[in-house]
Amino acid sequence: MQRLSVVHVLKTSIPHPKSSPWARAPYSNIWTLNSPRTTSLSPKKRIFSEANRTPQAIAQPRPIQSSQRRHASTGHETNAIKRTALYDMHLQHGGKMVPFGGFSMPVQYSDLSVGDSHKWTREKASLFDVGHMVQHRLSGPAASLLLEKVTPSSITALEDYHSTLSCLLHPGTGGIVDDMVISRLGPDTFYLVTNAACRDKDLAYLKEQIANLPNPEHVDWQILDDWGLVALQGPLSAPILQDALVGAEATDLEQREFDLQMLYFGQCKHFILNVPSSDCGPAPILVSRGGYTGEDGFEISIPPFMTQAFTEYLLKSAGPDKLRFAGLGARDSLRLEAGMCLYGHDLNDDTTPVEGGLSWIVHKDRRVGGGFHGDEVILRQLRPVKDGGTGPAKRRVGLVVEGAPAREGAQIVREEDGEEIGTVTSGCPSPTLGKNIAMGYVKSGMHKAGTEVGVVVRGKRRKGVITKMPFVKSQYWKQAAGTAPG
Repeated sequence: MQRLSVVHVLKTSIPHPKSSPWARAPYSNIWTLNSPRTTSLSPKKRIFSEANRTPQAIAQPRPIQSSQRRHASTGHETNAIKRTALYDMHLQHGGKMVPFGGFSMPVQYSDLSVGDSHKWTREKASLFDVGHMVQHRLSGPAASLLLEKVTPSSITALEDYHSTLSCLLHPGTGGIVDDMVISRLGPDTFYLVTNAACRDKDLAYLKEQIANLPNPEHVDWQILDDWGLVALQGPLSAPILQDALVGAEATDLEQREFDLQMLYFGQCKHFILNVPSSDCGPAPILVSRGGYTGEDGFEISIPPFMTQAFTEYLLKSAGPDKLRFAGLGARDSLRLEAGMCLYGHDLNDDTTPVEGGLSWIVHKDRRVGGGFHGDEVILRQLRPVKDGGTGPAKRRVGLVVEGAPAREGAQIVREEDGEEIGTVTSGCPSPTLGKNIAMGYVKSGMHKAGTEVGVVVRGKRRKGVITKMPFVKSQYWKQAAGTAPG
């Protein structure tokens, strides 16, 4: 049998579904658009119809033409800066656009400074365009096997419509290829979100990993190119989204109304809705409770033809006194206050989950049985030296720094003698705390909260203190007590 992997890119150059062309896809509870690419053949027939093509051609994501994701350049060079479906809306709202992850993205808007937008998110609600992120649908009998191999997560224990933060891991070293969120949508169907800046690396990695499976033809991998993704974040997020869903006559897949009070952090749900005052619908969106700010909130995956209409509706239905756009500037300071990592800065190929302060993503059953890439290295790091382990050589820590803010690359030194013990990877003034906060790595043994260190900022040593993260208490909506402990 040929060792093949299959990648499909969902086409978007089609009219929106005016007459309910939505059907349940085999292997899943997700709803898939009845485009020729995705429904002309069943997954099994579609897989084996690829047999006459080369493995390289089958595994390679195919380019598509789309009016939703446009290039800033009129040429066809592969490194052209792309635009999300909301690009025009950003300009209309006074967005200052900058290159980020291969896309032209808003860093802030004319109505609020970065600091004011940060505070607005903490007090009311903000809407972030995260359509640059890469959305994947992974399905088939071998999908769980693949994820159990490339991540340290307990995929078999992940319930339907539940999500978990995880990492793709390098074989042998256990270094982090990328961090991502995995959501199970059915017995053999998963929805993944990975970082835009890692797209080429991640696609090459997953292609290789699928090809190395005993039965690669049992995995169907789709890149949801041009699907919109927005993050609604802040304490008013739930009532704003609830009102919007009611106004759009939204129901779940069983055609029932749903109270978002019953959707908890780390859970997701499909809703079918019609966008009022538009011809978009009925169509599904996937609502996941969580986010990148430490606040309660939701990430919403939207079909391409519906992205702009739904976003406009959400902003209009909430009104500017409750909800406004926010950009990359506020997103970065919010995530740092929440103690969350930015790949390529706080995490990289040479850092393991244990070193990166993400030991909790290595679930208990995986610590016993292993079976994932880099398991020998990671499991040794998890075990204390006294129990025959090695422990990590470095650890990710939070810092509060006096004086000028410490930025990426600033040296962390021992207070007593100035010996270098680590490096800052992210840093900024905290709008919420009124202090300079930072994140970085220090040698094991210097990572205890309360340890005083020096941080070299602009050639001058500043006083710093190792601090527990998150810096600002998280407000996740959890089933046990309503909000997560800080």
